[in-house]
Amino acid sequence: MRSLVTNSQTVEVSLEEVEVPDPGPHQVLIRVEAAPINPSDLGYLFAGADLTRASASGTPDRPVVVAPLADGAARAAAGRVGQSMAVGSEGAGTVVAAGEGDVARGLLGKVVAVAGGAMYSQYRTADTAACLELPEGTQPAVAAASFVNPMTVLGMVETMRMEGHRALAHTAAASNLGQMLNRVCLQEQIPLVNIVRSPAQAALLRDAGATHVCDSSTDGFMEDLVEAFRTTSATLAFDAIGGGSMASRILAAMEAALSSGAEFSRYGSAVHKQVYIYGGLDRGPTELARSYGMAWGVGGWLLTSFLQSAGADQVAIMRRRVVDGITTTFVSHFDVSVSLARALHLDAVSAYSRQATGRKYLIDPSA
Repeated sequence: MRSLVTNSQTVEVSLEEVEVPDPGPHQVLIRVEAAPINPSDLGYLFAGADLTRASASGTPDRPVVVAPLADGAARAAAGRVGQSMAVGSEGAGTVVAAGEGDVARGLLGKVVAVAGGAMYSQYRTADTAACLELPEGTQPAVAAASFVNPMTVLGMVETMRMEGHRALAHTAAASNLGQMLNRVCLQEQIPLVNIVRSPAQAALLRDAGATHVCDSSTDGFMEDLVEAFRTTSATLAFDAIGGGSMASRILAAMEAALSSGAEFSRYGSAVHKQVYIYGGLDRGPTELARSYGMAWGVGGWLLTSFLQSAGADQVAIMRRRVVDGITTTFVSHFDVSVSLARALHLDAVSAYSRQATGRKYLIDPSA
C-alpha cells in the first residue's frame, strides 16, 4: 500500500505490485499477517485529507482512493509532494526466509513483530535486531500492535517518573491505548485520572478497575476533575485530543486542586503542571484560556523522541516487558479485519478514519 501527495493538492492511496526481496545476511523475510491501523498511520495514509470528499476508482482488487487536501494540510504535506510512500507502522507475521546469519536462521518459521514501517504489505524484510520474537503459539493478530501502543504507555509512565510527577491523567482513556495504561497503572499502583467523553466509556473503565473516571459529557465534569486531581495529586497529563479546550481545562482543574486550602498567590501555585499533546483527534487549534497561574507547560510528546532519550538499555527492558505481557497487560482487541484491498474501499475508509472507541481495524495482507 502506498500513499502519494500530488501537486494538485490531493492524496492518492493505492496498491502496487513489487518483487519480493531476498533477505540480507542479518535479515529475515516476514509474511505479514496482521498490521493495525493506528491513529498515527492515518496521518501517513491520508495526510490530513478531507475523507468526506474521497472518491474511489480502479477495481475491487486494485482500488485507488483520492481525497482533497485543505490548504493547511497541503502546506503540512508539502515535503511529500511527488513521493510515493509505503505505509503501515507496525505488524506481525511469520518468518518465511532468512539470511545466512545465525540469529536470522534461528527466527525461521517463528512469529515476530516489527515496527519498521511499510507493514501494509504482503511481505516485508527486516533486520533481526528490529524483530520482536514472540512466545511459541502467539497468533500474529495478538502481536500486531506490540510496539506503538504498549511502548507509548510505558513511555508515559517513565516520563512521569523522570520528571518527578507522582500521578498522571489521560484523555481518550477508553481507547485501546487508554485501557492498556489503566492496566499498567493498576499493576504499579500509580494514581491515574481517566478522562472520557461518554457514560458508556466511563462504565467500561470502571468495570476494568479504574478508580478515577471523569466524563466530559456531564455537567459536573470540571468539579469531578478537580476532585480527582486533589485526590491523586496528578500534575501531568497526556492528551490524545490536541485541539479544543481540553488541555486548558486540565490545567485549570490541576490549579484549582493545588490551590485549595493553600495560601493565596497572585501567580498561582508554584507547582509545575504539564500537559503533553501526543495525538490529534481534534485537528482544530489548541485553545488556552489562562487561569492556572504561571507554573505550567503545554508541549508535544512523541514516542520516537522519548525512545531516543531513554537509551538502548531502557528500551530493551520495555520491549521485554511487552513480550511478557502481550496476551494480558498489552493485549489489543480488534473488531474488524480486512485485506489490503478491502482497506481501501470507501466504506472501510470512512469507518476506521472516525477512530471510534470499539472499532479498531486490523489489516491482514495475507488475506
